[in-house]
Amino acid sequence: MRIPIAKQGFPFILFFAALTGVALLAGFPLAAGLIFFLTLFVIFFFRDPERKAPEDEHLIVSPADGKLIQIRQIPAGEVLAEPAVCLSVFMSPFNVHVNRMPFQGKILKKIYNPGKFLPAYRQKASLLNEQVSVLVDTDGGPIRMTQIAGRLARRIVCWAQEGDTLARGERFGMIKFGSRVDLCLPRENTVIVIRLGDRVKAGETVLARFSSLSPRLNKHDE
Repeated sequence: MRIPIAKQGFPFILFFAALTGVALLAGFPLAAGLIFFLTLFVIFFFRDPERKAPEDEHLIVSPADGKLIQIRQIPAGEVLAEPAVCLSVFMSPFNVHVNRMPFQGKILKKIYNPGKFLPAYRQKASLLNEQVSVLVDTDGGPIRMTQIAGRLARRIVCWAQEGDTLARGERFGMIKFGSRVDLCLPRENTVIVIRLGDRVKAGETVLARFSSLSPRLNKHDE
């Protein structure tokens, strides 16, 4: 059975596989066994299974695999121009780390902020840690996704670029070796359907729904 692997993982996989071979040839079978175990873990970490987003156009899906650890109310002007509700998904090293679009939309802005590497489950991590934020224009209103580095995660990858139009469930980036993703939605037009502590899958698990939709993307394409 073929295991789908994110292409970003192949350099790590090849490195550890080669190191396993070197250890065997050098006569260190125990070391070779340990390194081979690391190779298997890296393959497991960079897995990238296919996902199918739900068909209801109002639904907002999780941008990451993991556990929902926070639901916060955010005042206007802090993350969005309007009052927002922010959901935080924590990814352990054992989760799939490819991030997916929670809702279809056009990338308006991409912002990188250098910072610290506090544990990603701490609330201060959303303010102090290294992160990449993406502002997206959608038919349900503006949303903001933020990939946040943690104590182990020291490499944020965001493939989405300003001007891109991406579909719900489409891959937009990944964070290597554990961290979290925050999703901020317009409060007045959002109904949360997930509960704190629930396990979620990127591109599949429904977090919320927009109460109403108004066509916005066509305005950018005229």
